[in-house]
Amino acid sequence: MLWFESNGSHRHMRVALPDSTLASDRRSLRAELNARRHAVSPAERAAAARRAALNADRALHLCAGQCIAVYATLAAELDSAPLIALAQSRGCRVFLPRIDRRRRSRSMRFVELGGVLRENRFGIGEPEGLATIGARWLNLVFLPLLGFDRRGLRLGTGGGFYDRAFAFRQLRRVWHKPHLVGFAYAFQQVGQLAAAPHDVALDAVVTDQGFMRCTIG
Repeated sequence: MLWFESNGSHRHMRVALPDSTLASDRRSLRAELNARRHAVSPAERAAAARRAALNADRALHLCAGQCIAVYATLAAELDSAPLIALAQSRGCRVFLPRIDRRRRSRSMRFVELGGVLRENRFGIGEPEGLATIGARWLNLVFLPLLGFDRRGLRLGTGGGFYDRAFAFRQLRRVWHKPHLVGFAYAFQQVGQLAAAPHDVALDAVVTDQGFMRCTIG
């Protein structure tokens, strides 16, 4: 069980799924959490995205000059559009991930947002620009996810793109930038995830209900 830090008028909330989430079967857990996301109505989804963006701003103090990576929203993910708009209004430089277009490649780079987005092979919008930044030089990265736990372990869709992009953090003992922040609905928190060797932990998670610093991120 976890307590989210209070933000503004939000009261402390404790959100967790049943003990069955301790199972190591990531496939069934992904299906369960994805179904819960799809059950959120459009109105609830829009309101949750606005609240989460405000929580991110309050907790992380978005400001001019920061280089921030955000994801382009896909399907039932918590909509990142309000967060992107808020970050831009604060003077942040916003980057989106772009996956290497070679079919077998699992690498990605971060491209500054601007112009029309082009859908990649997964149906995710990517910027066409040339202004890129190395993952090491980002200040904040907001990651999509299906599930997370209090330790900062993240359950993604299984592609491993983010874990590869930030694998260098596992070699550091002191300097852990960029800060990796999950962006999700509060109900996506689970009791505990089984760690895989390649997992790169989150530093924090922002949800529609608050902000949580992770214990080992």
